[in-house]
Amino acid sequence: MMATTRRAVRRNRDADWNAWPVAEYLAENYRQMHPCDRGVIHHHCAFFRQFAPGSLARTLELGAGPNLYPLMLATGAARRVEALEPGAASRAYLRRQLTYGPEDSWEPFYALARALDPGLPPTLTEALTRVHVVQGDAGDLVDGHYDAASMNFVAESVTEDFGEFTALCAAFARAVRPGGGLVAAFMERMPSYRIGHGPVWPACPVDESALRAVFGPRTADLRISRLAKDRTLPEYGDTGVLLLTARRPGP
Repeated sequence: MMATTRRAVRRNRDADWNAWPVAEYLAENYRQMHPCDRGVIHHHCAFFRQFAPGSLARTLELGAGPNLYPLMLATGAARRVEALEPGAASRAYLRRQLTYGPEDSWEPFYALARALDPGLPPTLTEALTRVHVVQGDAGDLVDGHYDAASMNFVAESVTEDFGEFTALCAAFARAVRPGGGLVAAFMERMPSYRIGHGPVWPACPVDESALRAVFGPRTADLRISRLAKDRTLPEYGDTGVLLLTARRPGP
C-alpha cells in the first residue's frame, strides 16, 4: 500500500508578505465599493461613534495592508492611528497615499463613512494626517498600548494553523488597555486563496464558533454578526464576513 504525503501546514512566516500583490488586490477588492464594504463601514462606524471626537489618543490597525477605509473610519475618534504592517509593498502604497494624497477611488468610501459619522474630519486628506504607517506585526505589539484596535481580514488570512490564528487574535486583544475597545472583520470559512493568477496565500477557515472560542475567554461584551457572501467579489471560497466588537476586560 502506497503511503500518502501530508502537505505541511503553512504559517505566517512561510509567506513573502513583502511581495503582496498590491495592484491586483486593490483591483479585485477596492477600486469600487462592494456590498460587503458598505456592511463593514456601517458596522465599524457604529463602533467608533461611541467615542467622542478626538477622545482616543492612539488606535491600532493591525495588518493594515493597502486598505485605506479601516484607517479612515478611526480618525473621528482617534488623534493618532497607527497602521501596523509587515509587508514592504503595502507599506509603500500606504505611504504614497499619505504623502501625495489618496487616490480618487477611496473618496466614495469616505463619503459613506462621513455620512454615518459626522465626527470624521471634513476631507479624507485631512483624516489621513492622523495616520502613521509603522513597520511590524503582531509580535511587536506592546500590551495595553492602545485605546482601541481594529483588524480587518488579517488573522484568518495569513496562516493555515489555528493555533497561530489564536495567538494573533490574542495579541490583538492584549494590545488595548483594560476597558479598551476591539473591532474586527473576518472572512468566514475562507480556505487558502489566490489574488489574480499569483501564488496561493495561507488562510485558516473560521466560523462564528471559532471566533467565540478564541475571543470569549479574552474579552468582555463580545458581539458577532454576519454579512452574507458578496457575489460581486472574486471567488475566494469564503461563505461571508463575520463582524466582531468586544472590549478588553477591566475598568
